[in-house]
Amino acid sequence: MIIDCDSCEVRGLACGDCVVTVLLGVPPVGVELDAAEQAAISALADQGLVPPLRLVTRSVAS
Repeated sequence: MIIDCDSCEVRGLACGDCVVTVLLGVPPVGVELDAAEQAAISALADQGLVPPLRLVTRSVAS
């Protein structure tokens, strides 16, 4: 998973409650998470220790 905050539809609105902002601040470039890192963040979020990922990407019209 590549997280590109610049392409997030809710950037600014949901940044304060997004795990990326909590852990890294707003990164200047995208963040890449492998499956194990995604699972770890999900486990932490499920227990209320960090907020969940709030990324909402734009849909590409076909």
